[in-house]
Amino acid sequence: MTQAIQKTLRDSAAMRWTALLLLALAMFCSYIFMDILSPIKDLMLSERGWDSTAFGTMQGAEVFLNVFAFFLIFAGIILDKMGVRFTAVLSAAVMLIGACIKWYAVSDAFVGSGLETWFTNHLNYIPLFDELGVSPFYEGMPASAKFAACGFMIFGCGCEMAGITVSRGIVKWFKGREMALAMGSEMALARLGVATCMIFSPYFARLGGEISVSRSVAFGVVLMCIALIMTIVYFVMDQKLDAQTGEAEEKDDPFKITDLGQILTSSGFWLVALLCVLYYSAIFPFQKYAVNMLQCNLDLTLPASDSFWASPKVTIVQYVIMLVVAAAGFASNFQKNSTKRFCLLGISIAALITYCFMGYMRQSAEAIFAVFPLLAVLITPILGSYVDHKGKAASMLVLGSLLLIGCHLTFAFVLPLFEGNTVGGVIVAYITILVLGASFSLVPASLWPSVPKLVDAKIIGSAYALIFWIQNIGLWLFPLLIGKVLDATNPDIVNGLNAGTITAEEAAVEYDYTAPLVMLACLGVAALIIGLVLKVVDKKKGLGLEAPNIK
Repeated sequence: MTQAIQKTLRDSAAMRWTALLLLALAMFCSYIFMDILSPIKDLMLSERGWDSTAFGTMQGAEVFLNVFAFFLIFAGIILDKMGVRFTAVLSAAVMLIGACIKWYAVSDAFVGSGLETWFTNHLNYIPLFDELGVSPFYEGMPASAKFAACGFMIFGCGCEMAGITVSRGIVKWFKGREMALAMGSEMALARLGVATCMIFSPYFARLGGEISVSRSVAFGVVLMCIALIMTIVYFVMDQKLDAQTGEAEEKDDPFKITDLGQILTSSGFWLVALLCVLYYSAIFPFQKYAVNMLQCNLDLTLPASDSFWASPKVTIVQYVIMLVVAAAGFASNFQKNSTKRFCLLGISIAALITYCFMGYMRQSAEAIFAVFPLLAVLITPILGSYVDHKGKAASMLVLGSLLLIGCHLTFAFVLPLFEGNTVGGVIVAYITILVLGASFSLVPASLWPSVPKLVDAKIIGSAYALIFWIQNIGLWLFPLLIGKVLDATNPDIVNGLNAGTITAEEAAVEYDYTAPLVMLACLGVAALIIGLVLKVVDKKKGLGLEAPNIK
């Protein structure tokens, strides 16, 4: 009788993985919208007049309110007081509102409107923020970029709220079970959004032979509607779980401001938070410029307009092959039969080779960078399962930092050596991007499952919120810095654009990315040092970061 009472949705593997799938799909959609303009940076320059500084300022605006209005801290408090399901739906609704604003900002309807006039004449000077050098706007910034930044700020509030909510939701459904595997799997699926964005954003922008950047953003808005639906379904599931268990997050162990002291006095927490901001600052801002970096370093020649490789159909075919890579590789992790496991791995590898060949034939920088999350999808569940059963989370963070440093230095100094060698350059790019994706997979599989070992269960939401807030400082700063460094280290391009001696289309693919890439590699070095210190502290204080999650 007692066993029957204790049997809940959480005890059913199918139900808890269904709950995870709903959260992961919502994050999948948000990851697509997060980088929806990244693969069309060149078009934003030619179609909307956004130079690298304007593009970087707009991209950095995503986390502006989270950092400077402390919205993430409030989001953590909302999560701890109101629970996972309420916050999940709220975050999806906020993301949708911000997405709609950003879509209108880059649409043709905005051009010549009263809003365009207002944004042209206003927000050129923000008291205090301008003095501190942290304003999300500047004089001369295109009106469309300003308004898009406003929408992106709102989207960013919802997106980061969703991030901490998903982490808390996984802890709720998987604590004491395969938590690292669940977190790794969620991030593996969510990061397919990056690949989806890289493939379909340029596809919609150029659909029908007529360029329209607003079509790409509209595609993202539709996906944010789907994300809202996913969170509503999750709401129902989570509500049923609480009814079964008698849990009431909103009432039991209410959040107190004084609880933050438990987090802030933890040396392990600070090391994890610093590692997070350094590592993620070297990845997410890079994603926003990666396609353009490849366009500037690879000698790509578009195929003939009447060939199969230039047709819209090839985009769909390549994406289907990508899904085969991800699905077969991911499923291989869960096969106990070795024959089936190696068969699925073989299918995944064969599909990956086919995908890479198609990307080369298409001569598409977007398609080349889209392989970024594919190796992560394959190995993140493996790493998560390893952390669950064997531990070594801190060691994985050190390894991830080493790979990160190597990849950015390869982009900075090795890839340019292959100028004029299309095949060699593309091969180097593919290998480096895949390794970078593998490096990225080490973090969710090892870092996020470590947080519950550092703080009490009732303030996990606030702990994740603080980490995300610290992380967001980097995610605001480095897209902006990359843009400014690009313009500062490419004065010939900037002066040529101002003088009209070079077209926007020519300028977009002529930038030298060496300085920004070295800057990102330095972040990796700092992350490596913090990771080594974390290993020492873990061993000295027994934080349990190297211990397995499943006892």
